[in-house]
Amino acid sequence: MFYILGVWQNTTTPTFNANSNLSEKVECDPQSNALSSLSLEDEILDFEAHHKLSLDETLMAIQKFPVCDLNFSEYTPCQDLTRGRKFERAMLVYRERHCPEKKELIECLIHAPPKYKRPFKWPQSREYAWYDNIPHKELSIEKAIQNWLQVEGDRFRFPGGGTMFPRGADAYIDDTNALLSLTDGKIRTAIDTGCGVASWGAYLLNRDIITMSFAPRDTHEAQVQFALERGVPAMIGVMATQRLLYPASAFDMAHCSRCLIPWYDYDGLYLIEVDRVLRPGGHWILSGPPIQWKKHYRGWERTQEDLKKEQETIEEVAKCLCWKKLIEKDDLAIWQKPINHVECIESRRIYKTPHICKNDNADAAWYKKMKACITPLPEVSSPDEAAGGELKEWPERAFDVPPRISKGSIPALTFKKFDDDNIVWKERVTHYKNIIPALFQGQYRNVMDMNAYLGGFVAALMKYPVWVMNVIPANSDYDTLGVIYERGFIGTYHDWCEAFSTYPRTYDLIHATGVSSIYQDRCDITYILLEMDRILRPEGTVIIRDTVDVLTKVQSITDRMRWKSRTMDHESGPFNPRRFFWLSRLTGLLSLPRNSTGFLWFANTR
Repeated sequence: MFYILGVWQNTTTPTFNANSNLSEKVECDPQSNALSSLSLEDEILDFEAHHKLSLDETLMAIQKFPVCDLNFSEYTPCQDLTRGRKFERAMLVYRERHCPEKKELIECLIHAPPKYKRPFKWPQSREYAWYDNIPHKELSIEKAIQNWLQVEGDRFRFPGGGTMFPRGADAYIDDTNALLSLTDGKIRTAIDTGCGVASWGAYLLNRDIITMSFAPRDTHEAQVQFALERGVPAMIGVMATQRLLYPASAFDMAHCSRCLIPWYDYDGLYLIEVDRVLRPGGHWILSGPPIQWKKHYRGWERTQEDLKKEQETIEEVAKCLCWKKLIEKDDLAIWQKPINHVECIESRRIYKTPHICKNDNADAAWYKKMKACITPLPEVSSPDEAAGGELKEWPERAFDVPPRISKGSIPALTFKKFDDDNIVWKERVTHYKNIIPALFQGQYRNVMDMNAYLGGFVAALMKYPVWVMNVIPANSDYDTLGVIYERGFIGTYHDWCEAFSTYPRTYDLIHATGVSSIYQDRCDITYILLEMDRILRPEGTVIIRDTVDVLTKVQSITDRMRWKSRTMDHESGPFNPRRFFWLSRLTGLLSLPRNSTGFLWFANTR
């Protein structure tokens, strides 16, 4: 059509001069300026690209990012041990997040160790990991008698042992199940404080319970890295002065097995924080000091008087929080949080502290200090009503409208938007089957959604052998992380202008909807992409859904990261102007929402 239009506009018929010598005017010499002397009097069609880079950006695109030195192989920017030593040791402040300033940010690519191998597939990865991927034997020596892990030739084996479960995590969970049902679908989300190598969370997956495990980066090298290498959800974290990075009323169950957290100190501050993230009616499980101190005090190398006082203090804090102790048997003790605060409000006449918080956003957790006050539960109309609303048993709760939406707690979110989101993600995941077969064939295990919204992506992946870390940007217009937890999934808050609390090479697939647009005016998206490269495993995939203008800039950066690309159709079909651009590390992905004009897929080939 445009060709015909051009012909119609051309009213002058070109003539050919037989005496002209074109070979003299247009030579083959690449240095010749003959072409610049040619001109057309008539208008020509405009074939300029409408999404093009500036000259400076084009020059930048040519320069490849260098490879980092080998000592960056396990670089965790916000948990750097050297930087941490500059902060006070009281209350473990030095082990909290302390991120580098802009001038300290690195612009290089972190490569895997020289002998790195693709991790074992799930569920074999629960028991085995390659030694060359995490070359740390410290835990196999320090925790030898506790059976955390063993070195067997070129691999680690994880027998499932732990300090308080010498017969293995599976047997320990069976003991717990005898006291508290773990198989009826009422308990779905759990948190393990001071998780070690996350064997408790690894074996709870057999009971359809998903656990957020965390441990600090400390002298016990690479605990969280081992957990993620096994294909078990985990992140670097510590209970110090700041709130845990999860919303209020998130977890059905919390667990501490000799996690070395001083529950009795600071007026019970840490137990108060557990109360914040525990949902109404949720359970707290404690094993290790001081439980059964009369039996274990010699092995713990502590006096009976000290352990007795510790247990009494914990019991008193639990009472002040209105928790009920359900049982203490053998090495386990279990408490339950009340389903509402009807009686707890009345009990403030007896227990003056901790008081119930006022004028506080209980979900706010990003760089928020812990508070020594009880997080209030939503009001109820009767003492038998569960505050915040009842949750369906798993797996029905995954697609049941979450109480935070049904009760109108989040502005602008409706039943219809929730249902529509599920339909959209079902279509998208069906389309992804054709372009990312590794995701559906068991080759990928650890998945991250950088902007999870309502959790539609993870819900659409439920039947596949993957787990998803659902991230809600800390500056989002709507805080929907609580909705994700009510659906029975896990996640965390994060500001993508900073590094994520994990080790390099810990995720197989990273999905990002609109992340680059959200942050392009707040920080340099180059560092966000370098962070994605840091945490992505070799042969991993990245999917970014954003506007074409943003994706053009993103692609210029990923080219410098040595990722490949190719164009693919949008999920709605080949006639839709939106497209996929496929880029590879060995493997990675970018795409656009329905109201955008492009779709880009990156794959990491390094």
